[in-house]
Amino acid sequence: MALHYSKWCFPTSFKKPHYVATKAHLSHANQWNILQQNQRTVFQDDISINHAQKLMELKHALLSENNNSLQGMQMIDAMQRLNVDYHFQEEIHSFLQRDYVVISTTFGHGGAFAHHHLHHLALSFRLFRQQGHFVPPEVFEKFRDKEGKFRQELLVGGGGDIVKGMMELYEASQISIKGEDMLDEAGEFSCKFLKERLAYLDNDDDEAKFVRSTIENPFHKSLPMFTARDFLRNFHGGMNNNNNEWFGSLKALAKMDFTLLQRLHQQEIIQISKWWTKLGLPNELQYARNQPLKWYIWSLACLSDPNFSEERIDLTKSISFIYIIDDIFDVYGTLDELTLFTDVVSRWDVTVADELPDYMRICFRVLYDLTNEISFKIYQKHGWDANNFLRNAWKRLCKAFLVEAKWFASGKSPSSEEYLKNGIISCGVHIVLVHIFFMLGEGLSSENVKIIDGIPDIISSSATILRLWDDLGNAEDENQEGNDGSYVDCLLMEQKGLARKEAREEVMNMINDAWKRLNQECFFENTFPKPFTKASLNLARMVPLMYTYDNHHSLPMLEPQVKSLLYDNSLFL
Repeated sequence: MALHYSKWCFPTSFKKPHYVATKAHLSHANQWNILQQNQRTVFQDDISINHAQKLMELKHALLSENNNSLQGMQMIDAMQRLNVDYHFQEEIHSFLQRDYVVISTTFGHGGAFAHHHLHHLALSFRLFRQQGHFVPPEVFEKFRDKEGKFRQELLVGGGGDIVKGMMELYEASQISIKGEDMLDEAGEFSCKFLKERLAYLDNDDDEAKFVRSTIENPFHKSLPMFTARDFLRNFHGGMNNNNNEWFGSLKALAKMDFTLLQRLHQQEIIQISKWWTKLGLPNELQYARNQPLKWYIWSLACLSDPNFSEERIDLTKSISFIYIIDDIFDVYGTLDELTLFTDVVSRWDVTVADELPDYMRICFRVLYDLTNEISFKIYQKHGWDANNFLRNAWKRLCKAFLVEAKWFASGKSPSSEEYLKNGIISCGVHIVLVHIFFMLGEGLSSENVKIIDGIPDIISSSATILRLWDDLGNAEDENQEGNDGSYVDCLLMEQKGLARKEAREEVMNMINDAWKRLNQECFFENTFPKPFTKASLNLARMVPLMYTYDNHHSLPMLEPQVKSLLYDNSLFL
């Protein structure tokens, strides 16, 4: 369902969905108390002065690496992994643009990266592609034998640290697009090597930690705001060369940056908590979720730039209504009431809202006012009236929810194709990304607005990743009563004799294909501005954290990360 965990149980057809409240420690009351306790005096002026000094030092250091491609690449990589690269966008662009111009002239002559060992080549490949510079997979050809197979002896022969090289090869394989079989093979080969390497290492060994982190959380599919601390520990531990002159400055900058951002994010959460409390909807919908912090984390993940503070707050408010409306459909409404609610939302007219039950009427009126408020801000900032497009997004969501409600009421089991087509909308991703597109205000044109309103690949790819990943979690427990209403179960009903393991593998392949489409859209199509493509990528990156539940319906991956990000004062120590 929508940006959350809920279950539909049906043995052979859709039955009444039942809401399962998470026991996540991201509840409103718990986190509000912690925030109040953690408000502290920060010597912000002193930090800001030192912060500015370190920025100047590091910008100069990156510019001074013009004659050392590997050192420059390692520095950019460290900046990205420590979540401070947003300070250096111009310098990073200039460095990579200059190197790419030199390298790209030899792509067609077999000389590109001819003298690069595996680590340098794979790192450069990933950073270039992240910047939107296309590098063909064939640059790795020199590491394959005559039969087209990757060979460890050829990788060693290129020089450099073989483990670091294999980790970077695995990282590079994550930025593949459709048809790049060589990168798929590179990913399988490097992953196999790294897992075998882990078997010979002590779990507490620095190398083991770094290798395990690479396998479990490849950089391209992770959020640096959550992984920066572990990277700094491992970086300092010796898996990377920290003898560079810039390392100390970068480490100090990362700590100061964390302090300043933590303070900003705490203030944003307090604003959201006050808004949510004043709104009073929890009193009207007592069984609906009360998780403003969880909703905020979605916004923080998508819009990580500190300059987007107001946008994060407004986006969180919109996300809250995805959850609220979903709970209305899952928990509260009869089919007749849900049909009426969908009709009112489709007409977008408060004068007909009086026909609704009280709780639905209150919900619609608050949504109506919120959408008008956000639309007005967009018009003030960017001169574009987004109201009709935001309305259309909410109409689509409610219609998709109603389709699912009718499946339940009729006992119909949808085909896998029907289920996924509707699920891409009912998961709520288009609501988030359409709001972000207009809030950011970049690339606003009649053509782009028309594309966004049509649910393009950059939206549907992220939505597919969320929908299917959530379904994998819902379908994992084979011993529960009945089956979960998921894409996996749709496949099992359609393909008699198909094993659940095989169905799950098929879904994982579909998720990988969706990532390839997303990579294509974000890095090589140039249809939308970079802040928007980054938001779409970050939403997809957030999915595993939000949808990896344990047996108690808690979020074991997300909860410690959020506490560390928002409440931990240890500053990477």
